[in-house]
Amino acid sequence: MKQPLSTFFGGLHLKGHKTDSMRQSPKVLPLAKQLVFPLDQHLGQPAEPVVKFGDKVLKGQLIARRGGPISAAIHASSSGTVIAIEDRPINHPSGMQATCIVIETDGEDTAVDSNHFADYYNAEPAALRDTIRDAGIVGLGGAGFPTFIKLTPTTGKAIETLILNGAECEPYITCDAMLMQTRALDVLRGADIICQAVQAKQCLIGIEDNKATAIAALHEVLQAQQFRHPIEIVTIPTIYPTGGERQLIKVLTGHEISARQRPMDVGLVCQNVGTAVAVADAVLQGQPLIERLVTVTGNGIKTPGNWLVRLGTPLRDLLAPHDIDCRRHDIIIGGPMMGFTIDDTQAPVVKTTNCLLIQTRQVAMPAMPCIRCAECANVCPAQLLPQQLYWHARARDFDKIQDYNLFDCIECGCCAHVCPSHIPLVQYYRFAKTEIWNRELEKQKADRARERHEFNLLRHELKKQEDEERRRKKKELLNRAQGKTESETDSKKAAIEAALARARAKKEAMAVAPKNIDQLTEEQQKQIDAAKARRRQHEQDKV
Repeated sequence: MKQPLSTFFGGLHLKGHKTDSMRQSPKVLPLAKQLVFPLDQHLGQPAEPVVKFGDKVLKGQLIARRGGPISAAIHASSSGTVIAIEDRPINHPSGMQATCIVIETDGEDTAVDSNHFADYYNAEPAALRDTIRDAGIVGLGGAGFPTFIKLTPTTGKAIETLILNGAECEPYITCDAMLMQTRALDVLRGADIICQAVQAKQCLIGIEDNKATAIAALHEVLQAQQFRHPIEIVTIPTIYPTGGERQLIKVLTGHEISARQRPMDVGLVCQNVGTAVAVADAVLQGQPLIERLVTVTGNGIKTPGNWLVRLGTPLRDLLAPHDIDCRRHDIIIGGPMMGFTIDDTQAPVVKTTNCLLIQTRQVAMPAMPCIRCAECANVCPAQLLPQQLYWHARARDFDKIQDYNLFDCIECGCCAHVCPSHIPLVQYYRFAKTEIWNRELEKQKADRARERHEFNLLRHELKKQEDEERRRKKKELLNRAQGKTESETDSKKAAIEAALARARAKKEAMAVAPKNIDQLTEEQQKQIDAAKARRRQHEQDKV
């Protein structure tokens, strides 16, 4: 099962800054008094609430169902009472608010009854996928794509290999490495379950070579335990962004996955190691996705580390043990390359929250004009032309920017990191993507409105024709009921028309002919004749 490693274009060698947060085992964060669950904490359509104000809920209970084909369910991470369904701050670079379910915990942490598989080896793949779907599991590497969709075959092509992503290439973040160290057995069980769910023939776990302890822990369990599917742990070079899905696939298998392809098209499925642990919890224990490891680190933290946190916990509760002065520090969700700064610590931990990076606030370097050095193109792992993308995004030429494959950009931040002019390139790309998406949505809305209008016009025309046909048939039925034939009806109509014509003619004749002229005197006749003469003269004068 050994195979040579490949390399991908571009990338950077960055300082890891991972040691400090790996010095101690994960700590469990105390249960918060309030838990806040945004309905939109995954890719796709937001979830839809199935609870209302005042409802009592239990730990692990469904509180929001999937809102569409691409969506994920949400479960309560502790027992308590629903005290609000309202807009609250969420983890977003704009500081926006969104609809959230707010639960006041009761401190009892009472769990709902759950079902689990005693023997997943003999379980039907579809049953395992349904369990993963119902558990609300999404990709925990940061993207948040619903996991069951990536595990559902759509191409008819057999899955050869499951790739488990343990690279965790971005600096500072160590939650995946800590998970592999402390829950190695569950990582491997989760990999085995996913292989069963997609009928994969083997599993490759890719881990960067700077995670020696995690690699050793997995090897130890792999040697001590038997698994149904062959699993291989592959040590890969430490280079950013090896953790990108396409980049990791390239390194492990040599396959080039284009932006218009999916790994499934070439017989591959890629999942994060954190996702594998969530799958093991759901299948073996019946526990939906209600908690995760979060790295809290940075130069603004005295004791960096990893915390096991209930989903819905406000960030301020996670920061409380560290005595952070938010006026002097930047709070970044994610790592330094792909993360974003937030201002409101009332926002909650969600399924995709993998790291809180606390950095001392510094004066940002002003952006300077592009000097066309092409350093950005040299490090782009997607082999794009970042400089051209920047110019078209800045000019708001959204048609032209798509000619340069904007949506192939994985927003890794390599281009911005090496830019000597300190241009925030990724921000321009994100802006352009958002604008294009918004325009496409507006176009779809306009198309739907036009289709509805055309359908209404057609419906009214059809109704008009149906009404006329109905009146005609009703009239025929009435005539038939009265014993009248069509010829009799037509002759009667003709007689009526003739009588009406005679009456009109008589009326016109009476209106023109003078009355009582047989008894006029000679003087009266002269006056009438004179009046007629004047009328004729008047008409001639007008001509």
